[in-house]
Amino acid sequence: MAEAATVQFRVTGMTCQGCARAATQAIQSVPGVAGASVDLAGNCATVRWAPGTAPNPQAVVDALQRGAGFPASVLAADQPKPAEPKWSPLAGWRFNLVVGLTVTVPLLLGEWVFGWGLERWFQWLCFAAVLPVQVLCGARFYRGAWLQLRAGSANMDTLVALGSTTAFLYSTVALLAGWPGHLYFVEAAAILTLISLGHWLEARASARAASALEALLDLAPPTARRLDSGGTDTTVPAAELKVGDRVLLKPGDRVPTDGEVLEGQSAVDEAMLTGESMPVEKASGARLYAGTVNQSGRLVLRVTATGEATALRQIMAAVERAQNSRANIQRLVDRVSGVFVPIVVLVAMATALWWGLAFDRAQAVHHGLSGWLWHATLPTSPWAAAAIHAAAVLIVACPCAMGLATPIAIMVGANVAARRGILIRDGQALEKSGRLTGVVFDKTGTLTRGQVEVAAVEEIQGGNRADGVLARLAGTLARPSNHPLSLAVVQWARAQGREPSSAPLPSPSDPRWRDAKPTNAADVRRSQPFGSAGKGPDEVSGAWTELRGQGVQARLEGRLVRLGSLAWLRECGVRLDGLSKFADNWTDKGATVIGLGAEHDLLGLFALRDSLKPHAWDVVQRLTAQGQRVYLVTGDHTRTAAAVAQAAGIAAANVLADAKPERKADFIAARQQAGERLAFVGDGINDAPALEQADLGIAVSRASDVAREAADLVLLRSDIEAIPEAIGLAQATLRTIKQNLFWAFFYNAAAVPLAALGFLSPIVCAAAMGASDLLVIGNALRLRRWRQCITTSQVPRPGR
Repeated sequence: MAEAATVQFRVTGMTCQGCARAATQAIQSVPGVAGASVDLAGNCATVRWAPGTAPNPQAVVDALQRGAGFPASVLAADQPKPAEPKWSPLAGWRFNLVVGLTVTVPLLLGEWVFGWGLERWFQWLCFAAVLPVQVLCGARFYRGAWLQLRAGSANMDTLVALGSTTAFLYSTVALLAGWPGHLYFVEAAAILTLISLGHWLEARASARAASALEALLDLAPPTARRLDSGGTDTTVPAAELKVGDRVLLKPGDRVPTDGEVLEGQSAVDEAMLTGESMPVEKASGARLYAGTVNQSGRLVLRVTATGEATALRQIMAAVERAQNSRANIQRLVDRVSGVFVPIVVLVAMATALWWGLAFDRAQAVHHGLSGWLWHATLPTSPWAAAAIHAAAVLIVACPCAMGLATPIAIMVGANVAARRGILIRDGQALEKSGRLTGVVFDKTGTLTRGQVEVAAVEEIQGGNRADGVLARLAGTLARPSNHPLSLAVVQWARAQGREPSSAPLPSPSDPRWRDAKPTNAADVRRSQPFGSAGKGPDEVSGAWTELRGQGVQARLEGRLVRLGSLAWLRECGVRLDGLSKFADNWTDKGATVIGLGAEHDLLGLFALRDSLKPHAWDVVQRLTAQGQRVYLVTGDHTRTAAAVAQAAGIAAANVLADAKPERKADFIAARQQAGERLAFVGDGINDAPALEQADLGIAVSRASDVAREAADLVLLRSDIEAIPEAIGLAQATLRTIKQNLFWAFFYNAAAVPLAALGFLSPIVCAAAMGASDLLVIGNALRLRRWRQCITTSQVPRPGR
């Protein structure tokens, strides 16, 4: 598979996270873009193109300039990514802070402490001191407003520039005209200074929010010890490694790329990728992942994947995809934000006209409400009131808080989840999690370990056990399958000293295939040719076929032999009358009983048992404590399913047994029609329909690629213990989104009328606007400390 290309761009004109969000959306609107990451501090963007797509940098530049109003240019491949400058009192927003505070604080003291506000000499001093602040500190806001105007849009820069300029221009005209009364030079400077302070704090908080993804970037080491044909190791850049290279790993080394162990044995710490606290033992043939740490032994790694194909890069891509996704609720916010600034400007103009033309009436309304609210000092001149209250309306309105409410929460939630071994697909997955009423578990490999063993065998007819007929036929028939039950039968056959035949199996076009064709072609999951028929004692004379959810069949030694569920064997005409108590006894113990039949005769029965995962009971109880109804669906016999459900603490009424793969999806659909919102937890190809049908699909560790693609949440841990945490974290993120949106809308709905009525001064408005952004970001950062409150019911565990 071709690796995804990445292109870096320099982007200027961004002043806050709202600008960064607008730039990200503009980039993602370009066809072929798979993901985008905008670095506000570094004034750059990294664009990742979909595999097989030819990069079109000019389209990105056009989208940024015309769609978002931000000038952009392509960085050359050999040009380093712009780094954030070293600390300097004049770098970034710190310039505005240093200059603004140097001027604003002394002027505030002169006006508020020493009472010089009405002195003419002090007003001229304010004009001379504030003019550089207005030009130098306001330049970023004026430039941002101009760029947005050129793009036919408006943002917070527009409101800040209009508000501060209104206060400054009115005060300048009043000073030059000799009008008596208070002037608002200090307020104009304080607006720019306080909003710059808010942007500076916002940038610091946002950097903390993005720290988890940066930590993932730092996991993979920059160099590796590559071994040559003579066994000598040479340190090379990790980017130069190719598939098939051998790499030496010493104790303490980080794994540079994905691969498998060729030599050695060691414990490897995978906590940074999966959240597992215990090291994992690795030996020859084991998989190693980039970014993990070799702890104790010497290992030789054979590279199997590099670059974008590594698990680490795929995790990072999933996190970026979640961060850049848009929840459905965000669409409403985007529509409101799109008309918010023009509406605020109209409200400010109406406020100015009201106070300027109906000053007495406006004062009467203000004094009438002050008894319910608080008393505020009003300007004595109608047009002074018009200018200052219009400026207050422009300053206090905060579209950024609305724009940041959802994406900042998704960014922090996705980062926190990734650090705990949970991948969130997108913002819509978070919304789905908030409406769940139940969780549906598949059995094999999900609630159980997926390590099936043959617990007992009963031979019905066809030869004595000592002859090995049962082991030879069952092992040979099961050998091509990767199903856990088939693998267990193969292991049992080998343990009996009967190695399954490795003779090639013919394709369905072979004339001897005739009777082995399945009666229902729609049920065939895989018909796999292995070449022409071979010679030998176990010669196969019919194509091997696996029927989804039922079993496998082929023509062996001249007979049509089937290995699978008893219900399927019965449908195929195998005589099951007069079965012994073997099936009943083992089914009651939670085992899965399958049969081996030749033509219409039953040759033997196999009881296969898979133990529950260690924390299955606790997981079910924690989900129940969260208010979730827990279900179990399985293709096993009813009594087997009941035994497993009892051991896991699942109510018998919530169990669906004898379920073919398509019935799992039908079961979920039926419950959804009854008003339930269900999550489905699975790990196999057969689970993909159910994962798609469920309101929230969860794929557990080692899930198939198909299952992972269909899932909304992917757990990197090896145990289902992470499921309650994953659902809880997703729901906590959704709650944070709702809290942020409530605050953003409530703030603007309350602050704008209060400013228009004269209850908020421009200085208070500037501080409040900056605080609203910080509140939204700070509320999202609380997710970094989120921990699930573990409470389980007091129902005793079976057997205790």
